[in-house]
Amino acid sequence: MILDLGGASSYHALGSKEVFCHWLSHVKLSRIIILVSVVLIIVPLITHYYLSKVESNVPNGDVHRTRSKLEAFEDFSTLKASDLKLRIEEMLRIKGSVSAELRDLEAKRQRLQLEVVGFTQRIDELKLEMIHQQTELERLKISVEQAQVAQREALQRNTPDLALPRRLLPSSPPEEFLPRRAGENLSCRMYNCFDFSRCSLTSGFPVFLYDPDHYPVIAPGWEVEGFVKTTLKQTLGYNPHFTSDPKVACVYLVLVGEALAVSGRKNIHNNDTKVPAKSIQEKLLHNLPYWGGDGRNHILLNFARSSSVHDSRDTSTGGRDIFVGIDTGRAMLVQSTFTRSTFRRGFDVVTPPILGPPGGDVWQDCPSMLPARRRYLLSFQGEFHYSSNLVTLKEAVVKSIADTVDDVNDADLNDHREDYMSESKTEAGGIDIQDNINRFIMEHLHGMAYGSTSDQFLFHFECSMLVSSPNTEETTKKFNTGRWLPSMRKVSDFSDLWGEWALCGTESSRINVLKESTFALVMAPTNFSLVSTTVVQIRVYEAVKAGAIPVLLGGDQLEMAYGEVVDWHKAVLFLPKARITEMHFFLRSISDSDLLSLRRQGRLVWERYCSSVQSVVDTVVAVLRDRLAIPPLPIQDEPSPSVFNSTFTPLRTEAVVSETEPEESLGPIEPPYPSPRFKRNYTVFLTQGHEMWNDWGDPFWLYPQLPFDILLPSDAKFVGSGMGFRPIGRGAGGAGKEFSESLGGNNPREQFTIVMLTYEREQVLINSLSRLYGLPYLNKVVVIWNSPKPPLEDLHWPDIGVPIHVVKASRNSLNNRFLPYSAIETEAVLSVDDDTHLRHHEIVFGFRVWREQRDRVVGFPGRFHAWDLNYGGWLYNSNYSCELSMVLTGAAFFHKYYMYLYSYWLPQAVRDKVDEYMNCEDIAMNFLISHITRKPPVKVTSRWTFRCPGCPVSLSEDDTHFKERHKCIKFFTQVFGYTPLLNTQFRADSILFKTRIPHDKQKCFKFI
Repeated sequence: MILDLGGASSYHALGSKEVFCHWLSHVKLSRIIILVSVVLIIVPLITHYYLSKVESNVPNGDVHRTRSKLEAFEDFSTLKASDLKLRIEEMLRIKGSVSAELRDLEAKRQRLQLEVVGFTQRIDELKLEMIHQQTELERLKISVEQAQVAQREALQRNTPDLALPRRLLPSSPPEEFLPRRAGENLSCRMYNCFDFSRCSLTSGFPVFLYDPDHYPVIAPGWEVEGFVKTTLKQTLGYNPHFTSDPKVACVYLVLVGEALAVSGRKNIHNNDTKVPAKSIQEKLLHNLPYWGGDGRNHILLNFARSSSVHDSRDTSTGGRDIFVGIDTGRAMLVQSTFTRSTFRRGFDVVTPPILGPPGGDVWQDCPSMLPARRRYLLSFQGEFHYSSNLVTLKEAVVKSIADTVDDVNDADLNDHREDYMSESKTEAGGIDIQDNINRFIMEHLHGMAYGSTSDQFLFHFECSMLVSSPNTEETTKKFNTGRWLPSMRKVSDFSDLWGEWALCGTESSRINVLKESTFALVMAPTNFSLVSTTVVQIRVYEAVKAGAIPVLLGGDQLEMAYGEVVDWHKAVLFLPKARITEMHFFLRSISDSDLLSLRRQGRLVWERYCSSVQSVVDTVVAVLRDRLAIPPLPIQDEPSPSVFNSTFTPLRTEAVVSETEPEESLGPIEPPYPSPRFKRNYTVFLTQGHEMWNDWGDPFWLYPQLPFDILLPSDAKFVGSGMGFRPIGRGAGGAGKEFSESLGGNNPREQFTIVMLTYEREQVLINSLSRLYGLPYLNKVVVIWNSPKPPLEDLHWPDIGVPIHVVKASRNSLNNRFLPYSAIETEAVLSVDDDTHLRHHEIVFGFRVWREQRDRVVGFPGRFHAWDLNYGGWLYNSNYSCELSMVLTGAAFFHKYYMYLYSYWLPQAVRDKVDEYMNCEDIAMNFLISHITRKPPVKVTSRWTFRCPGCPVSLSEDDTHFKERHKCIKFFTQVFGYTPLLNTQFRADSILFKTRIPHDKQKCFKFI
């Protein structure tokens, strides 16, 4: 039974669970949700009600329950006043204690918060430091890789590292050779008449001058013109090739003219041909101490100066070929007038007359190159003579040449005789054919002047004609009646055998006409036996000086001055006489840009090679040296004396950078690496000789590097010529990461030098130097200390990882910024002011851009020259503009080559103006580079100003600063003859700038 009951109760319990589960399984889900919601709502309400009832029974002041419950129901009304006071004081004490405890807790909380903030900042700093260290580590890795590449290149070097060679000079005078035998036919050229053994490639081409006072070779009755003799000795003494030691000389100069007839002397003539007597004594010439028997390596100089005077060939030697009939052996001849029988192309040298000053600036003598088209389209002033017995005289000349010139063979003599005779055939009336040609030319020229054209011409065919406009009623009447033709005087003077148009008026009167002429007509002599005459050279000289483009009619038969090196076709128009009828059309077809190009080139040739005695002498020496493929002497750097004496050691400190640079890998950290110097000593004139003489070069000096050096093809750096190159990604290219590891580009690796000019702003200077710490590709910082006071002894110079060379300037001048100091050992120069604030990525980007634009100014602050609409002329403008023409050298890259040109080649007047205003040196440099290259500068990055924050106010903030710069632009324009500045609307930015790139790639620069 017990078991039964137990089983029954168990069954009942089990049944109840099953029923409940059965019921629960059949309850709808909606009912369960409603039931749960009711419970969740009712239970909080009940709880809240209960708690509120309890709190209502507790006194309001005992919220912290610090007293016992008995005190809560204590009746304070029964207490005494003293007890109540004690109780209040105790309560206040408890309150104060709690408040103090709360304040302590609050202070502790704040301290903990500060510690948390400090730890957070420290964590951020450690993260930045870790990033910085990672960047430095990457830089070091790159630097190690670059060093390893450089080491491999040094081990695998297969070309010598050229430097300036030691001079190899002879040690004894020239040896004696047998003189040329009488009747020996010898047409001299360099290979058979020159002794190369005295002129090694490393000799430097030493030149010796026979003193004309101690070694005269002039015949009695003649004397060397005083100005020529004095200035030649003076100017040659300034030439770097001059030597006073004849034992080491390569060539020997002998001055034989210009010689003038002594006053009162009666000329001696030969065979009634009225040929002036010889002005050179052969015996004295052959007895020169270093003549060597046959005169090899001797240069006979006959400079023309006074022969611009009409009919002066009898009284001076400058206007004729004085070597006809003279045995000059194997000596070279240098003069302005040559006959075809005496001139030996590639051996003798045609020179212009020396009509200018001894030396110095000559820009004052030149008018402005603008406007392109002047008052007269074409002008000519001259008078032509012909001889009545021309045939007889020419026969006499042929006979004279045959009797006196040994190196003319029979065939040449017959050719010349036939030429002379053919030229001498006359028509009815006895007028020479060439005279008829000249008459036809004059008739056509007058037809041009008085035809139906708006162009103005000025033609004077008689020296008695006044210099006036041809378009006058009287002149027109004279032309219509045929009385304008000059009466060609028949004379029997030997001088008329030249068949030349004589010069009219004075040099100043002719120059005044040429200044108003777009073109200047120069007519070749009718005597075809002449290859050059002094009169033709004078006409070309005066034309290019005045800015009139010479039109050489019959120029195909002439030799121009320095023709083997100077490209006259870029400055002179050569027309055969047969094209006289097409000349007007041809001249009118030339555009303004071509006109100015021809005029500019003519002035360049005149200034460099013709304008003064110094330029002529230097050019003659340079032509001879260039002919021997001997490089010029190296140009000298400016000494770089330190501002510190040898016993003083400046204080050093770590660079403290107030504003950290953005973390960006900009390139490897390398030891200083100077640019290779004088690598093309013997090849630059072979491959770029034309440019050196006619474009951007200076043929008188050898420069360590040029911004125009020839580039290799892009595949050469991978096929045998990769020495020094650092291609991006080893040639595979890449984005920002690979870009930052190598310089790339088209040139081998290199660095740049910062040149910083300062004047008594020590702290500004130190701050600027400190900001250069860690700058990639920086070779050195050259600080030009312009102040007469030395720097403070306790001044701490920052250690920026590269040398800082402080140069003591000889005087306070802004021109010191561009002196080619010997301390500058790189091609790239970054010129900055001491208060310029440039970030590292801006500097590196500017350097990379400059490497592709090496011949231009590449920099940051852009300016432009604006036309004055009210008064005309140029104004300096620094406003924001979409077009610029200058980049200020307060923050700009340029090639060191331009520092040489600025200091040694630029007219002195420009540098004097800079010193006068203590301003404008940056404008002058922009003028110079644009003049040389005919290109505008390149601006990089978007920033317009670069002054450091907090620096003192500079001089550029003064109003007079801008007024002076207006005047500078106008003055420099006068010096150059035009404004060489060119406008540009171009700014260089990084290639991937504002370009969407994948997330796993980097841009070339983060902020550029």
